[in-house]
Amino acid sequence: MRKYPFIALLLFAFICMMASPNMPFFKKKKKKAAADSTAVVDSVLRDSAGNVVADTARMDSLQKAIWKHNQVVDDSIRLDSIARKKSGGVDAPVTYSASDSLVYDAKNKVAHLYGSAQVKYENMDLASDRISMDIDKSNVKAMGTADSTAEGGVKGKPVFKMGSDEYDTDTIKFNFKSKKALINNVYTEQQDGFLSGMRSKRDSSGVIYLQHGRYTTCDDPHPDFYISLSRAKVRPGKDVVFGPAYLVVCDVPMPFAIPYGFFPFTKSYSSGFIMPTYGDESDRGFYLRDGGYYFAINDKWDLKLLGEIYTKGSWGLSAASNYRKRYKYSGSFYFSYQDTKTGDKGMPDFAEQESFKLQWSHRQDSKANPYSSLSASVNFASTSYERNNLNSLYNPQSMTQSTRTSSVNWSTNFSSIGMSLTATTNLSQNMRDSSLAVTLPDLNINIARFYPFRRKKMVGDERWYEKIALSYTGHVSNSISTKEDLLFKSNLIKDWRNGWEHRIPVSANFTLFKYINISPNFNFTDRMYTNKVTKSWDEQKQVEVADTTYGFHNVYNWNMSISASTKLYGFWVPNRKLFGDKIQAIRHVLSPTVSFSYAPDFGASRYGYWDTYQKTDANGNVSLVSYSPYQNSLFGVPGKGKQGSISFTLGNNLEMKVKSDKDSTGFKKISLIDAFDINMSYNTAAKVRPWSDLGIDLRLKWWKNYTYSMHAVFATYAYELDEQGNPYVGTHTEWGKGRFGRFQGMSQNFSFTLTPDKLKKLFGGGDDSDSENSRNKDDDEGVDTSIETNIDDDMEAGKHGAKKKGGKAKTDDDGYMAFNMPWSLSVGYGITMREDTRREKFNESTMRYPYKFTQTLNFSGNVRISDGWNISFSSGYDFENKAMSMTTASLQRDLHCFNMSCSVVLAPYTSYNFTFRCNASTLTDALKYDKRSGYSNAVQWY
Repeated sequence: MRKYPFIALLLFAFICMMASPNMPFFKKKKKKAAADSTAVVDSVLRDSAGNVVADTARMDSLQKAIWKHNQVVDDSIRLDSIARKKSGGVDAPVTYSASDSLVYDAKNKVAHLYGSAQVKYENMDLASDRISMDIDKSNVKAMGTADSTAEGGVKGKPVFKMGSDEYDTDTIKFNFKSKKALINNVYTEQQDGFLSGMRSKRDSSGVIYLQHGRYTTCDDPHPDFYISLSRAKVRPGKDVVFGPAYLVVCDVPMPFAIPYGFFPFTKSYSSGFIMPTYGDESDRGFYLRDGGYYFAINDKWDLKLLGEIYTKGSWGLSAASNYRKRYKYSGSFYFSYQDTKTGDKGMPDFAEQESFKLQWSHRQDSKANPYSSLSASVNFASTSYERNNLNSLYNPQSMTQSTRTSSVNWSTNFSSIGMSLTATTNLSQNMRDSSLAVTLPDLNINIARFYPFRRKKMVGDERWYEKIALSYTGHVSNSISTKEDLLFKSNLIKDWRNGWEHRIPVSANFTLFKYINISPNFNFTDRMYTNKVTKSWDEQKQVEVADTTYGFHNVYNWNMSISASTKLYGFWVPNRKLFGDKIQAIRHVLSPTVSFSYAPDFGASRYGYWDTYQKTDANGNVSLVSYSPYQNSLFGVPGKGKQGSISFTLGNNLEMKVKSDKDSTGFKKISLIDAFDINMSYNTAAKVRPWSDLGIDLRLKWWKNYTYSMHAVFATYAYELDEQGNPYVGTHTEWGKGRFGRFQGMSQNFSFTLTPDKLKKLFGGGDDSDSENSRNKDDDEGVDTSIETNIDDDMEAGKHGAKKKGGKAKTDDDGYMAFNMPWSLSVGYGITMREDTRREKFNESTMRYPYKFTQTLNFSGNVRISDGWNISFSSGYDFENKAMSMTTASLQRDLHCFNMSCSVVLAPYTSYNFTFRCNASTLTDALKYDKRSGYSNAVQWY
């Protein structure tokens, strides 16, 4: 070597080159190490027997093994590659798992997860049957696995979640750093709708760009309808904007296309335009109505402004608002104004009417203030409003409603002294003659019953005077009865009636001889008025003259009564040999009551409540006319004449005690006669016919939910004939002729509802539990639907239409659909029997009038012929006119995503209404068809 130093230097250089890790020899070693790492990974996931073991501990050890291997192998990587790796790496830990196996490709630095794989990174969660991760490029790809047994031939399709967004896809590729994704066949739910697209991209902000997409509100995998979108931009939770689109129904493209559009998806309140409806009305022409703008002011209240316009000049505006403050109050407000023009301007048939309607509903939460509350129910409309409003034309209740009532109530309690105050404003409106009855205000003051003579500390037995109780009721009122157009022209002093009434009842309850209850009562009533009317007769003009004087005037009266009652019990045990041991006993309860009442004659001159004036007519006849200066006052005036009566009531109750069929040791009571009451009275102050008629009340309890009741009257005094031969009620009693009493008549109402369950119970089948139909029948009762709000009932009903699961019909053992047709039928029948008191009907031989019957019959029901089909109807029979009364019938059909309804109203307000619309609220205004008959061109049925 000393001889050849140059050769030695070359040999040393060659050895160094061979020792370098960049030489091909070491590259092969590195590749072998990668293969070995794959084997190591697989050995980590499998036990000694070769079974897959995929728990968290092994996954963590696997991740550490891969990291350690990469550190050893890549220790001599070039500096430029290290810099590239740092710039492309992830910023947070990546958590992954798989139920089958995990294979790591060290050469390409790609990890493959198989079997229920899941990858989590920050707020991203990706689950699929197969997932591949490229760590260097920060990419993850997921797809399903072909499986002929799975639905659609693929199992474990990717489910991508990021924040509040969730997508079902066929294939997805996601980048950890850019937060972007490329998705094939994406499927996502947005509020009430479902979006899908063949190819789509997701940017870093979550916006999705779709190509060949679909939008539908049908939750079925194969939707009944959808809107085909050529391309669209989706902002999750906000809206979707799309390009050219067309409607597809049952896989058949419809000739309905639009160049562009959008759907809002916001879950919070938002303002926006309300699309109007169009149509034709014969008197007013073509129209656009119920269009306007919705203001979502805040979470506590909103506002909806709507308008309508007709081609013949009519127009209208309305405003509706809902407000609510939790634990405080809630309510709604509605105001509508209409200017209705019919006919042609300048022609004789031209008419113009202005009308309005005001509704307000307010309710205070009981938690807001336990001692004070405020509530309101205002429903006021001008007389012509319902005739001019199209909505009322299809609502028979609005058209036939003759009276509207409104009230505003405020109340407060003073629990320390037992006093309560209630202030009310009432308005009653007669729609037939436009008259009004207004009370403003109406104040009631009540002091609960208290015992003024009771000791604070009770020692020993209660004394008789400690049972005396007092209470107080005060009533202050100011009212007027007038016409609509004269209300604001009235004078508060001259036209309004006002006053203050005080009532002080005194009562007590004693027991006499341990069995007789004695109840004395004393009532004092005082009235305070601000005016009185003095009358006189003007002989020259032959008219009555009234003179009103204003000041303080006090009018009072009092009365007293005392009653005695007890109960007598009688038992009868039937003979066991004849009746067996089923009936234990029959109990008869007799409840006699005797009461006496008295009031002095407040028509005497010393009280000054009644007066007289002398009247001389044109013929010179002189007469005295009796009147009261307070007879037109608000709380009236005490009556003339002394009052006193003795009344008798005899109550009867009959029950039977029998052994229970379900429990051999138990018993149950059966009501034979729930009540059989006989009552009669004697007027001690009457000089003629002091005895009253005999009244009988009968009440029987039939089945569980029906009670039969009847009221009958038997006259005490017989008919007599005057000099002209006309019958009148005389002074001789029917009892004197050996008769029980003249039967004057009776009244009875019968109503019952039949359902399949009730029929089963009636004939011994079924159980005591109510059916689902019975339970859900009255779910909407108690809701005040008279107040119009800014909530569209159809839209509210359709909010959950997209999420409604149709399900499969129940089948029997042979696979056929089980027969089930729920139905209900309600029948109401009333009959009244009275004497026909027309003179020509009187029979002088029997001294009797014939009897006249008045009958009413009403019936209603509904039938659900199958799932989604429902028929309801209501009608009656008019026995006077011998014709059917107003009849209504409706048909509803649930078409899963759509709803169809048809209703018909027969005479006197004949009309029809057909509606077909989408259930979902987002499309209910866009996909709908309404057909209604107008008021003037209603269908005539012969």
